[in-house]
Amino acid sequence: MAVDPRLPVIVGAAQLVQRPADLHDAHEAIGLMREVVAAAGADTGAPGLLPKADLVVAVKGAWRYSDAARLVADDIGATSARTAITTDGGNTPQSLVNKIAVRIAAGDLDVAVIVGAETIWSRRRMRAQGLERHPTEQTGVTADERLGTDLQMRGQAERRQAFEMPVNFYPTFESAIRHHQGETIDEHRDRISRLWEGFNKVAVANPYAWFRTPMTAAEIREATPDNRMVGFPYTKAMNSNWDLDQAAALVICSAGAAEACGVPRDRTVFLHAGTDAHDTPLVSNRDNLWSSPAIAAAGRKLFEVAGAGVDDLAHADLYSCFPSAVQISANALGLSQGRPLTVTGGLTFAGGPLNNYVTHSIATMTGLLRSGDAGALGLITANGGYITKHALGVYSTSPPAGGFRWEDVQAEADAGPQRELADGFDGPVTIEAYTVMHGKEGPEKALFAGLLDDGRRAWGNSTDDATMKAVMEDEHIGRAAHIAADGSVNLD
Repeated sequence: MAVDPRLPVIVGAAQLVQRPADLHDAHEAIGLMREVVAAAGADTGAPGLLPKADLVVAVKGAWRYSDAARLVADDIGATSARTAITTDGGNTPQSLVNKIAVRIAAGDLDVAVIVGAETIWSRRRMRAQGLERHPTEQTGVTADERLGTDLQMRGQAERRQAFEMPVNFYPTFESAIRHHQGETIDEHRDRISRLWEGFNKVAVANPYAWFRTPMTAAEIREATPDNRMVGFPYTKAMNSNWDLDQAAALVICSAGAAEACGVPRDRTVFLHAGTDAHDTPLVSNRDNLWSSPAIAAAGRKLFEVAGAGVDDLAHADLYSCFPSAVQISANALGLSQGRPLTVTGGLTFAGGPLNNYVTHSIATMTGLLRSGDAGALGLITANGGYITKHALGVYSTSPPAGGFRWEDVQAEADAGPQRELADGFDGPVTIEAYTVMHGKEGPEKALFAGLLDDGRRAWGNSTDDATMKAVMEDEHIGRAAHIAADGSVNLD
């Protein structure tokens, strides 16, 4: 069967985990990037492919190289390749694949490399032990391109009420999901613990997962000294884990370049379709806190252009920084939460290397599709911010019948209802969602989203012990409360 030479294909994928017994043996991030790109090149089965790279992209990480991609490009002999660095966001790797695939299909690019690495685990432990690591320095060089979109995803009103980080927003979304589904607090905690137990089982079987210790639903659910509560109802075992050393890389090219370089056919995975969209940049303006119009719009268009539906998917990896992210995506896409929703084990167990997790999930998906039934379909979803930026892709070892297609569905995502923010409001509200943030010694601050009678949203918090205890024991969403101008919340 003849294949369109402009079809974008993944032909190389590799992952690394670094956890040496002797920290002196730990490589810096660029060392892991070089090693994992070499492994991805070997995975192509075509030694002459990497030096032909037109573009090398480094997924932004917790390192300070001014052009990490140039160091990698020079190492693989692609000295004339353009280099790029990305913006922040967990959606980045899938969005990169989408962008690169569009350029390949248009004839603007033939061979590209995506790579990312984090060495947070070794760096923190070396610092604690007084060990020095002297990272590679670059001077007078910057990447040729900066890929991605920056969005202002936190407003001053949210920050003032301690809604600053993912650990604050995602458990708040979780409470909204609980109430929307009509569950009690205990029913809900049991269900999401079972969901995460399934993710843990996948990680235990994944050789590239960072945490491979089996955990039961009960062990995930209950707070202990080793698994403390973080943002109710999330224990540590329900939070993304970035304390790790990991790297992953992909080699993407045109089908024509793959054939010309002698890539064996069994290494080829086709991107059938991709979509990108974002929800309102500020959570304050969301219509509700339990769904994602952008994921729903991106999913509808993705399956339409791929000519497939959720029942046709053999594998799926939903972005899994927290349980609420998985549930919101699954509900938006029409995926049953009773089926496997990860191929890696997710960001808690497999690992959450900042912006680079989805490079790992695509690499894992590539291996599954190669080793599984010919023509099986795999879905990747990626999420950045606070259920904010989204990228989706469908993959298969069989070429897409109608060719690769990418769609931006932002107009549809923006068409739905939005809310206005009531900053500095003093008066009655109905509690919409909440969490209780914990420190090592216990509850520290309850965070609230409240709705005014006119539909506007206000943010607030409380450090009152009785309030924090009450909202964790009994459902308070839908109840009346009072928010003062400074954001302090009193329950009615």
